[in-house]
Amino acid sequence: MREVEINKEPVELYKILKFEGMVGSGGEAKMVVAGGQVLVNGEVETRKRKKIVAGDIIEFGDEKIQIRLA
Repeated sequence: MREVEINKEPVELYKILKFEGMVGSGGEAKMVVAGGQVLVNGEVETRKRKKIVAGDIIEFGDEKIQIRLA
């Protein structure tokens, strides 16, 4: 699992997926979240604009990241 640093919280889920290169675009990020393919803290998350804060763990495909506040 890799750590990802954010400068402020909260950050919307789809933006983290996009900025961390886990998906190709914001539109793709919204589709995979809405499709139930993303886990936040071990549970399926379907809200694209779910507020992510430090300590949250996001899983998509074979990638797993933990959010940390800078």
